[in-house]
Amino acid sequence: MYMLIAIVVTAVVIFLAWRGIGAHPSGATETSGPQARHPSRPTRPTRTIAPDDDPEFLGEIDRKLRGEDKSS
Repeated sequence: MYMLIAIVVTAVVIFLAWRGIGAHPSGATETSGPQARHPSRPTRPTRTIAPDDDPEFLGEIDRKLRGEDKSS
């Protein structure tokens, strides 16, 4: 019996959480259009190159390994 009550309570909590995630902000209605539910994403900033992908960095490491760079 306790197991049945636990399952029902769990289902109710999941249902309420699901409804809470999809809740509309105050003043918004279902007929507000797609912009109310799905605002546009901000544009992504330009992708930065990681040091291990940067050809300049890789060339500098290569020069250091060969002993051609006397700065360090």
